[in-house]
Amino acid sequence: MWLLLAFLSAALLGFYDAFKKQSLRDNAVLPVLFLNTLFSSLVFLPFIVLSFAAPEVLRGTMFEMPVAGWETHKYIVVKSFIVLSSWVFGYFGMKHLPLTIVGPINATRPVMVLVGAMLFFGERLNLYQWAGVLLAVASFFMLSRSGKKEGIDFGHNKWIFFIVLAAVTGAVSGLYDKYLMTRLNPMLVQSWYNVYQVFIMCPVILLLWYPKRKSSTPFRWKWTIVFISLFLCAADFAYFYALSYEDSMISIVSMVRRGSVVVSFLFGALFFREKNLKSKAVDLILVLIGMFFLYLGSK
Repeated sequence: MWLLLAFLSAALLGFYDAFKKQSLRDNAVLPVLFLNTLFSSLVFLPFIVLSFAAPEVLRGTMFEMPVAGWETHKYIVVKSFIVLSSWVFGYFGMKHLPLTIVGPINATRPVMVLVGAMLFFGERLNLYQWAGVLLAVASFFMLSRSGKKEGIDFGHNKWIFFIVLAAVTGAVSGLYDKYLMTRLNPMLVQSWYNVYQVFIMCPVILLLWYPKRKSSTPFRWKWTIVFISLFLCAADFAYFYALSYEDSMISIVSMVRRGSVVVSFLFGALFFREKNLKSKAVDLILVLIGMFFLYLGSK
């Protein structure tokens, strides 16, 4: 079941990336990120209120959320800072790079998670899973190389560096998630880390963006900003519940989630008219084969 949830999360993440790319086109980055955190927190606000006012309503459902004190919430605050750091780097990189380049670079994240999972959680992969991992890594590497044909200098482009930093902090977040899901309720973590992100973003907007808003890229409202939050919340919901299963493996869940590159690739090809699609399409076939081997190894 946890693997199916991981695949569902991957599909939803692909739509999330596409709506994020559309929202950031010719738009100010920080307000879009702030609104994403705000709308995401509003999605979970009713569940937070119910957990205090009428906990019996949610009791026994997957939306049940316990009331916790600071000893628990301090771990969620750390989660908020890690995720928000990844998002800041990722949003700026996404705005300035093609979607078919950002996806493959982000897809290197499972390799970092895999190394971390083996070091910190003692996870071990079977033959099918290793085959899936190696195929996925090879395909992601080939996709990244395709970016050179578009004149993007990976060694001297700061936006590439931003995406790499987003991938690294995202990998740290993934490992921390596995730690949290063995100790905390999934709804508690997902609901409150979104709320804390709003409070973190408020001074960022007021101090960094608002004073310079007239001399930088102007903010334009787009309805796709709402869909960023909706698809992200749904993707994370499936993801956290996948990790809550005792036999789930963060290395496999993280790898499967990066299969979202397939969905984002299709959006990049059909709606954003990006280049070098033929060579990238061949590489994507390897991604799909890798996902199939991961599925076989986890049955």
